[in-house]
Amino acid sequence: MRRVLCVFPTYTPAFATFEHAYALMGDVRAFMPPQGLLVIAAYLPPRWQVRFVDENIAPAKPADFAWADIVLVSGMHVQAPQINVIHARAKAAGKVTVLGGSSVSGAPDMYPAFDYLHIGELGDATDALIARLDGSLDAPPEQVRFETKERLPLADFPLPAYEKAPLKRYLLSSIQFSSGCPYRCEFCDIPALYGRQPRLKSPQQIIRELDAIIAQPNSPTVVYFVDDNFIGNRKAAREMLPHLVEWQKRHGYPIQFACEATLNIAKQGDILELMRQAAFITIFVGIETPELEALKVIVKEHNAAVPMLEGICTLNSYGLEVTSGIIFGLDTETAESEKRLIEFVEASQVPILTMNLLQALPKTPLWDRLAKAGRLVDNPNLESNVRFLRPHDEVLASWRRTIAYCYAPERVFGRYRHQIEATYANRIKTPARAKLTWRNIRRGLILTFNLTVRIGILADYRRVFWAAVRHALTRGRIEDIFGMTFVAHHLILFTRDALRGKERASFYTPKPQEAPSMDLVEQKRVA
Repeated sequence: MRRVLCVFPTYTPAFATFEHAYALMGDVRAFMPPQGLLVIAAYLPPRWQVRFVDENIAPAKPADFAWADIVLVSGMHVQAPQINVIHARAKAAGKVTVLGGSSVSGAPDMYPAFDYLHIGELGDATDALIARLDGSLDAPPEQVRFETKERLPLADFPLPAYEKAPLKRYLLSSIQFSSGCPYRCEFCDIPALYGRQPRLKSPQQIIRELDAIIAQPNSPTVVYFVDDNFIGNRKAAREMLPHLVEWQKRHGYPIQFACEATLNIAKQGDILELMRQAAFITIFVGIETPELEALKVIVKEHNAAVPMLEGICTLNSYGLEVTSGIIFGLDTETAESEKRLIEFVEASQVPILTMNLLQALPKTPLWDRLAKAGRLVDNPNLESNVRFLRPHDEVLASWRRTIAYCYAPERVFGRYRHQIEATYANRIKTPARAKLTWRNIRRGLILTFNLTVRIGILADYRRVFWAAVRHALTRGRIEDIFGMTFVAHHLILFTRDALRGKERASFYTPKPQEAPSMDLVEQKRVA
């Protein structure tokens, strides 16, 4: 028997993590549960005891480390400082440390201190690691790496350990249908980490996972498909969606869905109609740039498979609100690029744009190209590890001007007012009965009170808030008021923090001071 403490580190705040909105919603403390860590927790031997801690909700306590035999951590590159703090605390408690996940799989040399590294996905390396820990809890004299050569088919994945996560503390739930993406976007590490041939779960697995999610008390009402590209395998998506539609009808539509996909999904009308019938409401699309020449350079020509604005309008017509990724600092960027981007925002009326400076990730074609050209930099005081072709300060200034313009309160709410007619009106009407739970009613009352007081009375942008509310009420979109206003609140406050220098211009780069010492963690806990 082993006792395993699974710890997920804190995120760096970003446009799309919505942390400024949590205070409006009562018991919400974090964005979304970590799907990978919950799968690992479920895969460990049944005789082992497993405890899960998400430090986005609350830090792991000294009692958690004292209880554990093994501390298992997973995370992304941006969480590296926090990953190392968790390791330091675990070693101070005399525990064996294990690190897995996307960051260590892409750059294992970033983590020389951990006892064991798990590189790659669930598979033969996982079995070997479990056998090693089952045999001995002695820390190895030097680091041991287990690298997956033979992946476990997704069809054999266990049901994620949703019961170990406090789902009521999350804004969204998470679920995975596929892994991998067929495209080779220059800046993306997905093909290298997870392959170009998407691997799939069965529709029956997805249904079992949805049943497990809604069985948890007070689970979120939106479930996010964390697939790298929801239509990486169009045939599979087309065959799975009717099962979602049937499940929703059987349960009275208790939840809504969100996902991410390439913009060429706009050409798949049959898939989009099935998504509408299944109550998909949001889709993240990596637009990156409206400049076609830049798309060619970053190997993302598939974004031009349909005219960009036409594709977004098509998605809106199926009730899908588009969230867009935007990259600053591409090699083709000029002084005119900022103007073209703002024109695109005005024309598309996309409400949420996650604007980041270009970052080179290990195991990407971009990393290889820039390394060969001597254009990778390692300076924590800079906002990116890329030596741009334009001066760094010019790129950063362009980012600042753009977010200041796009996230001015009147423009944020203006884009949401557009969504009411262009998008929300195109969604199917679902029964209210399944959503009339005490938890949803309570959350609605709390959200109504906080929106009224914190924004409608106290905020300096209360006039544009009330104008948007009136606009939604006159069109009967009462439920949409909550979603658009709490997101708008986050976007406005996050932008103000970023313009004051409190947040980074890239989600992938933590601020230098975000690497707290173990003593500071303990001081915060005591305080």
